[in-house]
Amino acid sequence: MHLHFYENATETVLLVFLIIVFLQSGLDKILDWKGNLSWLKDHFSKSILKSGVPMLLFVITLFELATALLSVAGLLHLLLHDDKTFVFYGALMACFSLLMLLFGQRVAKDYDGARTVVIYLVPAVILLFLVQ
Repeated sequence: MHLHFYENATETVLLVFLIIVFLQSGLDKILDWKGNLSWLKDHFSKSILKSGVPMLLFVITLFELATALLSVAGLLHLLLHDDKTFVFYGALMACFSLLMLLFGQRVAKDYDGARTVVIYLVPAVILLFLVQ
């Protein structure tokens, strides 16, 4: 069996990055739901999103876990079959997830937090560009 690592080294590194980021973030939200919910309720207490925090936390958790799963599937299909279909969907889902987080940070007027989200968005967009 031939692994397609050398032909796809950049995509592989970016996928591993996305897997680390989104799997850790999604699992953290599940394992510390109450802590995350409490922090987010306070974070959004003076914004238009304050009443929707529990639902929004659920949605972003689903998106993050879906991103991680698609990225894992993408990595496996890329290395084993040189197929970038799941890589594309993982990168696209990562971009959507990060744009949701960016929107939330901007609404909360947390500009440092928004800047941090952009740092994660750049590699996701690069991966999306590479595989489209």
